[in-house]
Amino acid sequence: MKKKEKIIIVVVLIIMVIAIIGISYAAFNYSGLGTKVNTITTGAIKMTYTEDDNIISMSGALPTTDATGKVRLNDGEYFDFTVSSEISGNTNINYEISAKDVTTSERKIDGSNIKLYLTKLTDSGEEELMTPETYNEEASANDYTGRLANEMSLYTSSMNSSESNRYRLRMWVDEEYNPQGDGGNLSFSVRVNVYGKDRTAEPVSDVLLANIPEENQYDDGVDTFITGEDPNNYIWYSGKLWRAVLTNNKTKTVKLVTQWNITTVPYNDNSTDFEGSHMEEWLNDTTVDGFLGNLRESDKFIVIDAVWDATMDDRELGSITRPNGTTTVTDTVGLLNMYEYQESFRGTDYSNGYLNNGLTWWTLTPNDVSSVYRILYSGNMYTSSPGAVVGVRPSINLKSDVKIVSGSGKKNDPYRLEGDNDKDLLGTMLNTRYSGEYIRFGNDENNLYRIVSHETEGLTKITSAEPLKSGESFISSAFNSSRNVNYSNKNTIGTFLNGEYLTNYVGSNYSNTIEDSTTWYLGTVGGGTSYRLAKYVDTSMSSYATSTDAKVGLLRIGELMSGQFERNALKGSDTISNLTFNYWVLTPYSTSGIHYIYGDSFSGSSESIADFGIKPSLNLKSNVVITGGNGTKNSPFQIALN
Repeated sequence: MKKKEKIIIVVVLIIMVIAIIGISYAAFNYSGLGTKVNTITTGAIKMTYTEDDNIISMSGALPTTDATGKVRLNDGEYFDFTVSSEISGNTNINYEISAKDVTTSERKIDGSNIKLYLTKLTDSGEEELMTPETYNEEASANDYTGRLANEMSLYTSSMNSSESNRYRLRMWVDEEYNPQGDGGNLSFSVRVNVYGKDRTAEPVSDVLLANIPEENQYDDGVDTFITGEDPNNYIWYSGKLWRAVLTNNKTKTVKLVTQWNITTVPYNDNSTDFEGSHMEEWLNDTTVDGFLGNLRESDKFIVIDAVWDATMDDRELGSITRPNGTTTVTDTVGLLNMYEYQESFRGTDYSNGYLNNGLTWWTLTPNDVSSVYRILYSGNMYTSSPGAVVGVRPSINLKSDVKIVSGSGKKNDPYRLEGDNDKDLLGTMLNTRYSGEYIRFGNDENNLYRIVSHETEGLTKITSAEPLKSGESFISSAFNSSRNVNYSNKNTIGTFLNGEYLTNYVGSNYSNTIEDSTTWYLGTVGGGTSYRLAKYVDTSMSSYATSTDAKVGLLRIGELMSGQFERNALKGSDTISNLTFNYWVLTPYSTSGIHYIYGDSFSGSSESIADFGIKPSLNLKSNVVITGGNGTKNSPFQIALN
């Protein structure tokens, strides 16, 4: 094992508040210890901190792991500051906390060697993670947020006129880094960029077309497509992150598709027709088992009678023209067809287009009578039998009168829709919230979860946002030590979930919020069969399939959140990213095989003695109350603990 040596880095924090909404600029620079209270006011926001022992001091530090650095609470290893609003009235201020090296043109604070970790301090003294999922977000010089080139964004949010937020910043050196060659000195600035008040509510189509550059728009005479590698077209709606694909020139409706694969299901049995397929049924199922039934106020936001062109096409990418409407289906929810996918990467190539999410997913377009097109994790096209079990990215059309009220369209600051931008959720019951919303639950690194559904009346089913990890590696386990394909709290994976997992990963405080025992359905879904068979005896849903009772279980095939929510392949290539992992679900494929979800969201089946990842699912009690957060990834719900 490599010997760790103490290092000396002299750190100077330069605290800045940069405001670019027509108000004043202020900056403050300090070094050293003391008890002086410093306040920086720009006219829009105020930043306050106290010079005392709580500053980051890296002198004599030992390189360490991320897991250790994130939880280090000793004096002198964090910096606390407060950001509060100085604006009166009902105006919201959008702001960003960022960091930048100031003594060198070479970027060292990039999340690889020098690590920064930002949390938000709640009223109860708990810490809420604020650092985004990627440290390496770069901005072009003088971009509209005021962030400089190579500056690292730590957190983007907004606050109202009476709001005050406390933050804590930690810093550590990666265990693999030897900084001596850098001279042992590092100075960086902590900046608060104020980049505008909440916009006046405007129709989604107007905001998109006004703010996306013309080179990232293509008008084919019917629709105006959003194109390119990564336009600012992210929208948050009903607990899920979406991409805006096109606006209709006549109706001003806007077509969206989810950024990630929401589930994994067979398209159909032997037919490639969308109409009457298992896919159409799942997308438009208004029960708790389908997609539409879990969307927020769908009749308010979504075109109910949208027309989806599912015309057969056997051409290659680059030569597909607008389908002629030979085969159309009227539904609320559909999928993108191959023409819409092709136009999204106009000006670049399929591997770099923004709709390539590094996963495998179904399209609406049949290639012939025996196969349907799907998009590979590389971004290229491929065909599969409709009986294959592949990832699903639902698509909807927003009504023309739906309005954007905040956000910039970036991944960490998506557009928010009027009527879906709840604030002040303190005291709200968790069982009133929506599938896909994030929740902080459990201990340490595996404490980010998402709402699945409210399958049992009054309860809230949640699942881990990704399969369980230990450090930077995913955990794997056999489903069972024998070849029994039925889950129980006594087989291999069930024993772990209802024992060690509850003790070491969840902890007693959170465990008390879990319903003691709920029903887990064990129906079999074979090739080409309906997702409904995972829960019901037949597709008419007349009675339930085989089941077992346990405190903790797994997701089923076809259940919401049983897709993948990170890239399996790096953008621009088919190189595996290691950000995803194959994981078990409850559903048998046959009497000898269990479904598991590949890292690219394709489903395979395996004997239960194989090793795959673990994505726990559990039901929270009906009395669980929200105490903080807004349900997004950057601000997950906090809950009251029993």
